Amino acid sequence: MPYEWVQADKSDAQRNRPKAELHLWPYRSLPRRGFVWIMGMGFGMMALPLLAFLGTVALWGLLPFGLAALGALWFFIEKSYKDGEILEELRIWSDHMTLTRHGPRGEVQKWEGNPYWVTVQLHKSGGPVPDYVTLKGSGREVELGAFLSEDERPALHAELSERLMQIKSHQ
Repeated sequence: MPYEWVQADKSDAQRNRPKAELHLWPYRSLPRRGFVWIMGMGFGMMALPLLAFLGTVALWGLLPFGLAALGALWFFIEKSYKDGEILEELRIWSDHMTLTRHGPRGEVQKWEGNPYWVTVQLHKSGGPVPDYVTLKGSGREVELGAFLSEDERPALHAELSERLMQIKSHQ
């Protein structure tokens, strides 16, 4: 799953470490190694038909369109990688919790609340995506993990609700 609970070291227990920390990020279906293969296959698929035109003037007429297609493929896959550089960090202490969202273009959004009053909600419908997970508290409702799949959001809701209940019961 594209989220993980971060465990604090035992040696850091005396410091002001959060009781729970969750990191979420979008799933990457095409790793960098796959990107190299896609670009290589794209070049090969473009070059194969152009072999018939070697030594002719028509090659120079077709070559810019093939290179433009490869350039567009490169540009849009790189844009997809850049847009996928989202990281959401949820940190929960006994007296407060923070959600920090690092966006793809460097923007940072923050939200804070008291875990005793914060509720984790799962909206089956009515949100921008099915099984929409939100945190509600401090007069605001913020989304969490909207980029996760339909199967992952209910699992996240269950895990986060359980973790928050544990922290509330140990106060």
